[in-house]
Amino acid sequence: MFKRKIYQVMKEWKESSAGKTALLIEGARRVGKSTVAEKFAKNEYDTYILIDFATASSSVKALFDDMSDLNYFFLQLQLQYHTELKVGKSAIIFDEVQLCPKARQAIKALVKDGRYHYIETGSLISIKKNVKDILIPSEERKIQMHPMDYEEFLWALNDTSTMDLLKAVFDAKKPFGDQLNRKLMRDFRLYMLVGGMPQAVNEFITTNNFKSVDDVKRDIINLYEDDFRKIDSTGRLALLFEAIPSQLNKNTKGFQTKNVLNSYKTKDTTILSLISELKDSKVVSVAYHANNPGVGLSAYKDLNQFKLYMADTGLFVTLQFKDKDFTDNIIYEKLLSDKLSANLGYLYENVVAQILTATGNDLFYYTFYQQEQKRNYEIDFIISKRNKICPIEVKSSQYRTHASIDKFYNKFSERIGKRYIIHTKDMSKDQDILCLPVYMTQFISQKENDEKKQ
Repeated sequence: MFKRKIYQVMKEWKESSAGKTALLIEGARRVGKSTVAEKFAKNEYDTYILIDFATASSSVKALFDDMSDLNYFFLQLQLQYHTELKVGKSAIIFDEVQLCPKARQAIKALVKDGRYHYIETGSLISIKKNVKDILIPSEERKIQMHPMDYEEFLWALNDTSTMDLLKAVFDAKKPFGDQLNRKLMRDFRLYMLVGGMPQAVNEFITTNNFKSVDDVKRDIINLYEDDFRKIDSTGRLALLFEAIPSQLNKNTKGFQTKNVLNSYKTKDTTILSLISELKDSKVVSVAYHANNPGVGLSAYKDLNQFKLYMADTGLFVTLQFKDKDFTDNIIYEKLLSDKLSANLGYLYENVVAQILTATGNDLFYYTFYQQEQKRNYEIDFIISKRNKICPIEVKSSQYRTHASIDKFYNKFSERIGKRYIIHTKDMSKDQDILCLPVYMTQFISQKENDEKKQ
């Protein structure tokens, strides 16, 4: 198992909750939820039982039909799984709990009983059919599991020092120099190509072969598309998912849903429902337009104007060329050699969206038109920090101007804190704009305590 940051979060839950809540690990399929849950139970408890509802027998699932006699329930579990449960020292894992809604509902009674600790893992948790006719327990503590971030990717490659170096340089606000930056960018582009899905990372470490890695990622994408077709038999969800790269490439004000679904008569309410289901899958991140960008961004989000990003940029790379053979996928060659054409620059936008999401930010962007210049301007991302907002522009290559972020500052100067440009070059300052190499993006979202030390 790869080292994952969520493990420490789970330890904090165990200590602070002391059995008063169940832990629900939510995330996309194949992101590593089951692996980390079992590893945690094995390391942190005397014994554990893992109930995988994807393979559990009908007799095990039937136990959750009647929770009136918990002594009988626990006795049957121990017999079925040949494991002795110890009061206060054992955990029970409900793996893929969305496949057995009654098991999720049973959490209320089980937590109240207090004998054991409970860990749930699930994907598509909030999809309507998975919560229909059950009482969702208030005793759940939800945490999100994302694809491996860049630091976890480096750990998998036995690199435990680079991220500390990057953090120290970020805090000092001093550049690396072009030669070292080129090396660091090359390393980060490798992460963009492989991605953060544990199976893909493992395949890369094992084979050092992009074709093999791409095959793994295609299998994962096919799995997601099968899920979408089960949720929506019309195929609309799968169409929206597959259109993400092309829609970002068009560089429009938002995702043109009706163009993608032009063969369907789809009401706006139906579109909102489809986007909600995509978001609930955790496979996709949604960036909403902030109609009045201020600290309370959520209060002004436009549900009808949005952009969609892939939760994992490695999968994004494969999805872009999914309809072609791997040998036709020029992104691997172009990105790794830093010869990415301008029309593929949205890969950097996607990885920034991935990093911001993984560090706890909801995604917002802003577009505006200025009559004097007769042109539209766009801020790629906006995040809140304390009582200010911070605009972020993403540039995939050398930039000479940053008109959008300048015009945005003129329009909302009293609301704006720090301004950032994320690009492929070394760290620098342009007026009061901090220009950062993309591999430093995660430090933008660092905790306020860290910022106060600067």
